[in-house]
Amino acid sequence: LGEALDELEKDHDYLTAGGVFPERLLDQLIKRLRKENEEISKIPHPVEFAKYYDL
Repeated sequence: LGEALDELEKDHDYLTAGGVFPERLLDQLIKRLRKENEEISKIPHPVEFAKYYDL
């Protein structure tokens, strides 16, 4: 998700062309998704938990 957001941040002119999506909306969306991604990345995946926290 992080890489996809990086690319969206670099190139989103096609989404704002013709007023389809306002620039502000995309900026807010990217910011919110980065925050969600950061929160999720701090939690171990169930497989990681089973493999490494069961030692």
